[in-house]
Amino acid sequence: MNSRALRRTALIAAAATTTALVLAGCSNTGTTAEPDDEVDSDVSLTLATFNDFGYTDDLLAEFTAETGIEVVQNKAATSNDARANFFQKLGKSGLADVEAVEVDWFTEMMQYSDLVAPVPEDLKGRWLDWKEQAATDANGNLVAYGTDVGPQGICYRGDLFEAAGLPSDRAEVAELFPTWDAFFEVGADYVEKTGKPFIDSANSVLQGVVNQLDIAYEETDNSIVATENPDIRAAYDTVVDKAVPIAAYAGQWSEDWYASMAGGEFAAMLCPPWMHGIIAGEAPDVTGWDVADAFPEGGGNWGGSYLVVPANGKNVEAAQKLADWLTDPETQAKAFVNAGTFPSQIEAQESADVTGFTNPYFNDAPTGEIGINRANAIEVATYKGPKYFQFHDALQNAVTRVFDGLEDKETSWNNWVTEVSAF
Repeated sequence: MNSRALRRTALIAAAATTTALVLAGCSNTGTTAEPDDEVDSDVSLTLATFNDFGYTDDLLAEFTAETGIEVVQNKAATSNDARANFFQKLGKSGLADVEAVEVDWFTEMMQYSDLVAPVPEDLKGRWLDWKEQAATDANGNLVAYGTDVGPQGICYRGDLFEAAGLPSDRAEVAELFPTWDAFFEVGADYVEKTGKPFIDSANSVLQGVVNQLDIAYEETDNSIVATENPDIRAAYDTVVDKAVPIAAYAGQWSEDWYASMAGGEFAAMLCPPWMHGIIAGEAPDVTGWDVADAFPEGGGNWGGSYLVVPANGKNVEAAQKLADWLTDPETQAKAFVNAGTFPSQIEAQESADVTGFTNPYFNDAPTGEIGINRANAIEVATYKGPKYFQFHDALQNAVTRVFDGLEDKETSWNNWVTEVSAF
């Protein structure tokens, strides 16, 4: 489904049940390619994703046209939903032929790397070094196919900025946010002038700050330092004290959060490229959104995923072919154009389809160039151990309790400490 056609109602329904997208075995031109001799073309593959990977009906139909293999895409609403399903069924039955795994729980998945089929040797070297290294197990097997990375920028409503007396030109907006302190100052000023929230979500700021740390909840040997790490306490304090007062919501992905993109309830978002398709899909008629080539303190990566092939699947060889095809440079470039998912391969990043891409929805912003600049600004790859997702999700819940007025800052922190100490 094209991201611009995506609607909030479809995403909410997908939280409870996935949406099957069955693709006909024909190309966009109506011609059908000869089936691939290496793989049984009679099989029908399932592909499990979440949010929007840019795998539109038309894109997947190209694979069908080339191979004769039909694909059914099951799209979960959120990464959390996909994670719950993945670990419940991994090594058993019920997983798709190809499964998407999000970076925040990817290290958790790597503990069970023997339950997914290795990537063929001839594909090694395709991805960014750090992306590939993270997917290589102790036996030297590359076990996952990198999809995208998430270099962060700032998405903002130029019309709302103007109305609040702020610059709307993207170059001038970029100069507003050299540091987190500057970001919070602009946000507080906007709230004072307009009486409306500045940023969409307090926990998106937590994500942004934590993703700039070398070590968050676990050391590289996976020893747990979550409650003792002063950087985590500082991140929590910053978000509660400075982000909560300027945020519309505690977290993202709620029905109200989606509706707010079109309603103008907030003016800015911390914005990895994959968010572009979500915004455009939820607010297709809004003309004010733009993208600034900036991020507080320089750069940060939020998100980025992998595809894996369960080793006990019924169609492993065909599934490997699909995962290969979805992550080759040409297809990564097409997925970027479809949904803003920024490629994890150098060859794809250097493609003219990426470097020269401008997004008409975001006021013709050069989002390809901005993605490259933001990727080059990333200096830290936060270590995310096997329990990262659980620790971070619990800390987000602590922020939410404060936002909702259920607990004060210290009580919520202490409850988080008690909770994670039991993990």
